[in-house]
Amino acid sequence: MKTLYPFFKWANNTWLGQSISDSIWLFPAIEGVHIVALALLLGAILVLNLRLMGVLMRDRSLPQLSRELETWTLSSLIVILATGAMLFASEAVKVFYSSPFRIKMVFLLAAIVFHYTISRRLMRKEESELSPILSKVAGSTSIVLWMGVGFAGRAIGFF
Repeated sequence: MKTLYPFFKWANNTWLGQSISDSIWLFPAIEGVHIVALALLLGAILVLNLRLMGVLMRDRSLPQLSRELETWTLSSLIVILATGAMLFASEAVKVFYSSPFRIKMVFLLAAIVFHYTISRRLMRKEESELSPILSKVAGSTSIVLWMGVGFAGRAIGFF
């Protein structure tokens, strides 16, 4: 982990990182956008996975709902990653020592990989083609991963 410290220090000292750190309003404004995008993403993810699990919107086709929410999930994710990179740059040295930050990054990577592999494959199938147990396990796993991102992110400010 020590080998990453020079990168964190460099990110902290970039023009972007210093500008955000030195501003009274930039960090909270960027964080506000970050949180709104996270809320949109979590909302879309929750609806998709509850539908996958057969709990919500049973009258809607899973592939159709997935296509309708795909733009929201991808757009929100892009905004989250962009604003997250800005927030990271503004306090990179601080988060280098933060366990919640590391946990958030693990959850984020796992959630993105899970969403764009397993979840996506399942969401494109009709309900009759899906195993009810697999659907419930996959939906629950996805929800836990994305909630882990949110909770660990929130914990960064406290530890």
